[in-house]
Amino acid sequence: MKIWDLPTRLYHWLQALLFTLLAITGFNATGPHELLGIALSGLLVWRILWGMFGSETSRFRQFLRSPNTVYRYMKGQHPHHGAGHNPAGGWMVIAMLSLLLTQCFVGMSMAGFFDAFLSDDSLLYDTDLLVMIHLYGAYLLVATVALHISAIIFYKRKGTPLVKAMITGTQKHLPRPISVFFRSNIRAGIMLISVGGMFGMLLS
Repeated sequence: MKIWDLPTRLYHWLQALLFTLLAITGFNATGPHELLGIALSGLLVWRILWGMFGSETSRFRQFLRSPNTVYRYMKGQHPHHGAGHNPAGGWMVIAMLSLLLTQCFVGMSMAGFFDAFLSDDSLLYDTDLLVMIHLYGAYLLVATVALHISAIIFYKRKGTPLVKAMITGTQKHLPRPISVFFRSNIRAGIMLISVGGMFGMLLS
């Protein structure tokens, strides 16, 4: 059955592409790193909006569970029978979004995008501090992505092909039929265009 809508799948693969390019250009100090970071920032804002107003399986409230539920799930005491992210995967999404948002914010601060809104003694003027945070944030993100890939391999071996589901939008062998509510792709497109226009004004 269908569990992932087109906007969520599109976001996922664009995020993966932009993160890869940012890692390459950042660690090698070459290429359009700043422009890629701005593109990722806009993409993140779009995902957050879609997480609040998008399709059911894309909404944060649908896949965020309590720490106790996550703990029980990891111990095998809370089976996941719903569509979309499991309890642990839901918090992985939040962790990655938070890290990426922080990294983009720090990077844009380094590029001077927020200078007009800052006082002279703001910590965001401390270049050495920003560089350190940006560097270690990059290392932490790489480690998080490695953990994410490890989880994908683990679930693949258990017979749950997460990558295929994120490509096709469908997942087989669900324990029971589940009804999933999907929002219009047009709504997602309008949100994306609006966010793109906002970031375009930021660059102008």
